[in-house]
Amino acid sequence: MEGGDPEIVAAAVLLHDCVAVEKDSPQRALASWLAAEKASRILTKVGWPVDRIAAVAHAIESHSFSGGLTPESLEAKILQDADRLDSIGFVGVARCFYTAGRMGSALYNPEENHPLDDKRYALDHFYTKLLKLSGSFQTATGTRMAEERDARLRQFLENFRAEI
Repeated sequence: MEGGDPEIVAAAVLLHDCVAVEKDSPQRALASWLAAEKASRILTKVGWPVDRIAAVAHAIESHSFSGGLTPESLEAKILQDADRLDSIGFVGVARCFYTAGRMGSALYNPEENHPLDDKRYALDHFYTKLLKLSGSFQTATGTRMAEERDARLRQFLENFRAEI
């Protein structure tokens, strides 16, 4: 495994989504910052040391794809990889279609060569984000797992496209 401080990783995993910001919200890019702030308040209340709170906050702030920050610590890299693993593979497929349905998106655009718009078409999200994630993993374990899930994602997409 990758190592890292298990307590920092556990706190970051448990608290990284403690603030929910909808995918279509103008505040979406602030979601990880807002979660880091709330997590810091929670950990302060339970008596965590300031330096450990800062480590958790950094992991939470830098985990997000939409936040665009680079994780510096091993714990932050582990959290980012774990969060991105949830986005690809069959779990990612389910999440993509669930979110698209909640947002009122169509399943796919029947035109073969259309401009990609993942806010209007669920399948476009595969091309705008999901298929790009496997090259962005930070740890050896995350990279290996991402390659396996990316292959499943591509196989699903190939089979789905064949049916439509």
